[in-house]
Amino acid sequence: MTDCNGVISQMFIYPVKSCAGIAINEAHLNATGLAYDREWMIVDQDGMFLTQRQIPHMVWITPELTSHSLKLKAPDQPALEIDFNQRGAQRSVTVWRDTLLADDMGDEAAAWLDHYLAVPGKKFRLVRFSKTATRISSKDWTKNVDALNMFSDGFAILIATQRSLDVLNERLLERGHEAVDMLRFRPNLVIEDLEAHTEDDLRNIQIRTASGLIELALVKPCPRCPIPNINPYTASSSHEVMDTLATYRSLAHMDGAVCFGMNAIVLSGAGHAIHVGQHFDADYAI
Repeated sequence: MTDCNGVISQMFIYPVKSCAGIAINEAHLNATGLAYDREWMIVDQDGMFLTQRQIPHMVWITPELTSHSLKLKAPDQPALEIDFNQRGAQRSVTVWRDTLLADDMGDEAAAWLDHYLAVPGKKFRLVRFSKTATRISSKDWTKNVDALNMFSDGFAILIATQRSLDVLNERLLERGHEAVDMLRFRPNLVIEDLEAHTEDDLRNIQIRTASGLIELALVKPCPRCPIPNINPYTASSSHEVMDTLATYRSLAHMDGAVCFGMNAIVLSGAGHAIHVGQHFDADYAI
């Protein structure tokens, strides 16, 4: 018998790390998370990953997935199309504390990024997570499970309850600010029928599909950097979101970090489909 249950109300993937997200209704689940999520990444000339923290207008790079390609669009730019079969020479890249090999996406993509991002002293490359690469989530949090991810901030899937956002928006409005939407927090799964921040207290989620059981373990609260302060529609930044969260979401067991959402890993069910409207059962952590 499970402790609680709910429903998946929204799903998102972010094919290029820190660029715009795509709302989806269904996805193939891999051991590394939802298919195509954070599979590509922008790096500088030294192979160091880049995010909206350094370049807020990365949020205006809008990906689109076709049956055979990744398309990138940005204001006043021609669309860039990269075939799924395209994989160039491998190069060493660094994402947080991990250095690994990735496949370079070529000079055309690099020139497109240079022209749009236009940061003095920086040159950019688009890379794709290599089929030969492996990136393991921190075992300090996975209880020694070899949990895989690609170019995420460290874990396969980010989960947040809709009610968590509702509560934040209620507090923002009380303070005279505008409400925000869930894209500020870049989750993969938004779940409903649970109270705000219930995700903090869940151990796992089970989703029964026609092809088998999916089980996700919720392993680490997600400390938030300044990215939630960036409006995904204007690329402008203001401090009210994080300032408001700091009044009630500074978690002692995370050394005071302001947290929103839970990082999860895939325990079982890779190869199955996951979709909006699926119901799930969940157990509380003891």
